[in-house]
Amino acid sequence: MTEESALFQTYARNPLALVKGEGSWLWDDQGNKYLDFMSGLAVTNLGHAPKKVGDKLKEQIDTLWHTSNLFVIPKQEEAAKKLAEVAQADAVFFCNSGAESNEAAIKLARRYFQKVKGEERYEIITLGKSFHGRTLATLTATGQDKVKEGFLPLPAGFVTVPPHDITAIEQAINEHTAAVMIEMVQAEGGVYPLDQAYAQQIEQLCRDKGILLIVDEVQTGMGRTGAWFAHHRYGIKPDIFTVAKGIASGFPAGAMIGRAYLKEAFTAGSHATTFGGTPLASSAIIATIETMQEDRLPERAAAIGDLLMNKLRERLHGNPFVKEVRGLGLLIGIECAEPVSELVMAGQRRGLLFVSAGPNVIRLLPNLYVTEEQVMQAVEIVASVIEEKVPTPSA
Repeated sequence: MTEESALFQTYARNPLALVKGEGSWLWDDQGNKYLDFMSGLAVTNLGHAPKKVGDKLKEQIDTLWHTSNLFVIPKQEEAAKKLAEVAQADAVFFCNSGAESNEAAIKLARRYFQKVKGEERYEIITLGKSFHGRTLATLTATGQDKVKEGFLPLPAGFVTVPPHDITAIEQAINEHTAAVMIEMVQAEGGVYPLDQAYAQQIEQLCRDKGILLIVDEVQTGMGRTGAWFAHHRYGIKPDIFTVAKGIASGFPAGAMIGRAYLKEAFTAGSHATTFGGTPLASSAIIATIETMQEDRLPERAAAIGDLLMNKLRERLHGNPFVKEVRGLGLLIGIECAEPVSELVMAGQRRGLLFVSAGPNVIRLLPNLYVTEEQVMQAVEIVASVIEEKVPTPSA
């Protein structure tokens, strides 16, 4: 840029200016083409500019953009019904982002106990390495100190315990505990899938103690991990779960989803939003869900994700720089022995966009339509930039 930006500099921005997208491809303002294995951080799950979603938005733009949630919004009702069906749940609150959906989940858990059950429960137990958002409540819930620096005092009511330690959760539960809040895959924390047995132990502990289980599916939901929601793969049934990112194919939207018995806690005036579930947002959500259903994209993500994982492990086997390849579906992390920021830029120079998850983990997030050919192309580029840094010893 030739002049000072009017923006707050809250992002360590890559100077690349992306101006066009189609499917798995992006172009910058110089005409260079890139294979996108970021998907806007798990947002463009259908690829860039999916036609059905675009057509629905164009149709709605010519009809009605916005009304207040004080009125019935037919498209919102339709979107809620479709989302509840694929989520295997009962009630939906629409908002605009992942942080807002997690805020709504926290509020619902507290209000359920305080207004419905008549119990002074408000504490939320979360896990180390977790990430739940950037608002004051959700950054406090986050199990990473770096997001909390400079924002003291933090709100009360949150307790963080080490992951994969069921005893630590049990010991943290007291008469004020309202819920345990987890991610099935700690994406921002380094792409760490929870152990299935551990996740099921948490669910059972919540049932035994009479508290709620909240699952943050902001990044893992909408087919990303090979099921509509990652907790479906784990065989657990949370009381509340959240989604955003891929829910509307890039249009700003989020949702907090819950069970029928929680409806009594969120009554008129208890929670609200100005822009959540507008006709425009609802149209994008409907079109996204219908497209995913028609093309069975969660199942596709499971299969192509296995291919990507296996090819990475095969290609990177024996490289001393690579510690582990892990993930679920099309959310994959490559843990390395040193920081990977140079590798991210090297991949970009070769025409592949990917991102880190913490300093030492490469994170791959292709769209759910990614082809086998594109997977092989990406594997080769990732392997080549790693091998340029630390060659694999010859057999």
